[in-house]
Amino acid sequence: MPRVILHSDMNSFYASVEIMLNPSLRGKPVAVCGNTEERHGIVLAKSDPAKKCGVKTGMAAWEAERLCPDIIFVPPQYDMYLKYSKLAHRIYEDYTDRIEPYGMDECWLDVTGSDKLFGSGTEIAQMIRKRIKKELKLTVSVGVSFNKIFAKLASDMEKPDAVTEIGADNFREKVWRLPARDLLFVGRATDEKLRRLGIHTIGDIAATDENVLKRFLGVNGVYLKKYAMGLDDSPVTDMYSHAPIKSVGHGITCVSDLNDNYEVWRVMLELSQDIGRRLRSYELKAGGVQISVRSNDLHFRQFQGMLDVCTQSPSVIARKGMELFTRNYDWNIPVRAISIRAVRLFDKACPEQLNIFCDGSRLEKIDNLDACVEKIRARYGKGAIRNAVLMGDLKMPDDGREKVIMPSNFQ
Repeated sequence: MPRVILHSDMNSFYASVEIMLNPSLRGKPVAVCGNTEERHGIVLAKSDPAKKCGVKTGMAAWEAERLCPDIIFVPPQYDMYLKYSKLAHRIYEDYTDRIEPYGMDECWLDVTGSDKLFGSGTEIAQMIRKRIKKELKLTVSVGVSFNKIFAKLASDMEKPDAVTEIGADNFREKVWRLPARDLLFVGRATDEKLRRLGIHTIGDIAATDENVLKRFLGVNGVYLKKYAMGLDDSPVTDMYSHAPIKSVGHGITCVSDLNDNYEVWRVMLELSQDIGRRLRSYELKAGGVQISVRSNDLHFRQFQGMLDVCTQSPSVIARKGMELFTRNYDWNIPVRAISIRAVRLFDKACPEQLNIFCDGSRLEKIDNLDACVEKIRARYGKGAIRNAVLMGDLKMPDDGREKVIMPSNFQ
């Protein structure tokens, strides 16, 4: 039985929510933009009038203002974006339980078995579009197709407030003429490689020998040919299922540069508090630590090391992260962003062989202390108890941006 897959994309989501909450902004060039003083003067979303002036997502605020002098900058309200994302999900749930988020504002829906109740995929897409417009005062573009890749492509073909279908019988006419960069997973670097091979359209990808693509793009080239030919069979994840947890991490872009090891240590320790809490809730322990560092020149570095003993302790994870940092980072350039991640995860109940130099009683005391701290925080709030070194300005933002849902893994 052919699958019926929808891809729902909420149009200019952040900006649309801001305009919906403040109707006086309607029809004006609006950009949701982080605080320039806090190093986040980047356009996160823009309204259609701003888009027509040439404003693009990811553009610096000063550049957007140069293109559109009348532009209105509004700060992000992540709690409101989460609220309306969840409200949209409740609408989706009326039609299927196979819902896979792809960021906060996009979702795939498998409605293959919903036709007897609600009609065809296009009819369901129209129902969703109309309900979100009526109930949430927002608009969506919905793509309808027989696989996830083409459903995503269809939702991008007509915006805003539209439904577009790509069928198994007409995808060659609709899809193959489009630029290669429109295909999901063809980023800027991949597009440049394809151009050097004389490949400019999705149809060119489909027509290129698989071995050629594999030689220049590796296994990704094989997948791109498969996607271009409409052979994507990846499932839409059940909304109640959970993928195995392979790592637990937390990262942040600081509101101002970190200039020495002490400032880095404080940020790393604060980030590790969340990691320790989540490891306990998942009943996992970490066998290794990975850190990522972005310097002020936007250069990205990543380092990883194994722990002597598996742990859930925030302080142990942070110390290992700091050890990796001091061993590898050259302080010629200040630090702009840091992330730390617990990797090589094991079930908490998994037995472990300790070496003869390990102080088992000390590890037990650390674990009991961390468990006690977590109980206090669970009852009285995150700020009820904390390390003294974390008091004062950590140069970390507190506007809730860490709540943003990142895209799920594509399967």
